[in-house]
Amino acid sequence: MNNQGQANILIANALRLAEDTLCEKVFLFLNSEQTCEVLADIDSVKDKRIVLILPKSQEIPKCIKNRKTVVHTWSGNQTRFSRIKYAFMQAVLQKVIQPDSKVACVLGPWGSDHLDTITVHDLGLSWSEAFPFDPRSLISKNFFTTVIAVVDIALDIGALGREGKPVGTTFIIGNVEQIMRSSHQAIFNPFKGYPEQGRGITSSEVVESIKELAQLDGAFVISEKGIVEAAGRHLDAVSSVTRQLKGLGSRHRAAASITIYSEAIAVVVSQSTGRVTIFDEGKIVAALEPVISTRVV
Repeated sequence: MNNQGQANILIANALRLAEDTLCEKVFLFLNSEQTCEVLADIDSVKDKRIVLILPKSQEIPKCIKNRKTVVHTWSGNQTRFSRIKYAFMQAVLQKVIQPDSKVACVLGPWGSDHLDTITVHDLGLSWSEAFPFDPRSLISKNFFTTVIAVVDIALDIGALGREGKPVGTTFIIGNVEQIMRSSHQAIFNPFKGYPEQGRGITSSEVVESIKELAQLDGAFVISEKGIVEAAGRHLDAVSSVTRQLKGLGSRHRAAASITIYSEAIAVVVSQSTGRVTIFDEGKIVAALEPVISTRVV
């Protein structure tokens, strides 16, 4: 059976499963414009419940533009479970689904046109301490868009490191005044003195600077609007140790602690694994796992 034949069967079965399990949407993860064009005219793909999940680097093909709901994801390689969680965050942000929706997913290996997996997720029930994910916590923040932009940068750092070397770092987002009072410079602040318009995380130059500076000690402090206020900040928060945080290092525990009283969000990149962990109110609310293939560990 060729890839298209298997895809047809999986999508049709996912739609039946979605109906049986009361799923609101079926997320179809595709990797190339060619696959989109091949599947666009299949009856099952025309179903209104189908949401196409495409890499940010991929243009939406003309054959599906204005006909299908599309959610873009980070373009790098993540584990399948991580890709699903990221897509859920983007879909909640775009109001395609609700934080407690039930969704079926059809996907295959990243970078491949081969579909081989169907999963069903109830966002209100499916997540455990082993696989934490609570978009309700994140979506309640009025700077959720900034959090997602930072997560994209963190995933790049986690997957690629810098110049082939592993890098770990921390981003603290929101409540800048309190965060600055609860931290001090570990190094000279390289963003000090620059105008606000030159420190936005939507700027490619700023993103490249962040990736370079991530090799240095200290955390990045980012405003709700996505302005980098400081780099190289040492967090003065006392590291907390909870059951959920056992096995994590001081970087993660300090980041978790500072979110308990600051109403900020922390995004931490693990130097050893590349894993990106998001903290709110001292708890892990999401963990994403980029697949490390090009960096040297």
